[in-house]
Amino acid sequence: MDFVNVSEILLPAVVYLVLFAVIFLAAKWAKDLFTSYSLNQELADHNNASIALTMSGYYIAVALIFVSQLAGPSYGLTQDILLVGGYSVLGILLLNLSRWVNDKAILRTFCNIEKLTKEQNNGVGAIQFGVYLATGLVVSGALSGQGSVLTFFIFFLLGQLSLVAFTIIYNLVAPYDLYAELEKNNFAAAVGFSGALIGLGIIVKNSVTGDFVAWDTDLMSFAGSAVLGFIFLPLLLRLVDRLVIPGKSLSHEITHDQSVAAGLLVASIVISFSLVLVQLF
Repeated sequence: MDFVNVSEILLPAVVYLVLFAVIFLAAKWAKDLFTSYSLNQELADHNNASIALTMSGYYIAVALIFVSQLAGPSYGLTQDILLVGGYSVLGILLLNLSRWVNDKAILRTFCNIEKLTKEQNNGVGAIQFGVYLATGLVVSGALSGQGSVLTFFIFFLLGQLSLVAFTIIYNLVAPYDLYAELEKNNFAAAVGFSGALIGLGIIVKNSVTGDFVAWDTDLMSFAGSAVLGFIFLPLLLRLVDRLVIPGKSLSHEITHDQSVAAGLLVASIVISFSLVLVQLF
């Protein structure tokens, strides 16, 4: 391999790493701008794990959006940098909008900021982790093919609506009240629900990945995937409740013992089945 070939490989890699570092810092700046608390103070001075959880989901979502643009067709290094950077910034703005949707619709029964800062409620942090990651999956899918800013924004909004609708369905079919468990700072219940949100994000992402074809075709595909997630995931949760640990109920372990192990099992099972499901439909 001669020097020219090496430079052709290394130069774009270095440029994109630098670009992602800039995007990463912009994401943190935007998060600081759109929240009423200081991230540095909460993370460094208060050792706030709930804020660390929500930031972890946020940063991974930013990376998913960034990578979705790297995987697209190339138009030359300069134009690629502008496209990747521009859509990543748009993704950051929409991720911060998703936090507002989380506060006002998904976790609407209490003040999320108070739960995260004053109470350091790790359960709320875990659910925000799931919301950010699910949103990042949907946004990265919508950005993966040829489309417009309008199609991208519409599917982002539909993705947010699907998360809100799924929360309502989840709370109806779950053998416990999710909001009541969060008031108790039940981290196990939050981890299980966060995994379910990520599972739904995986399913919805699969429906919006690829080139935009037509509104009727793409909207039907989205609706079919969302309904599949609304039906399949709650049924799966009910099914595995007593089958994973013979003689034990995972929901009982989550509510009465606040078993994080049980919550992690629920999350991993839902995510695993969602990954398999998208390969079958």
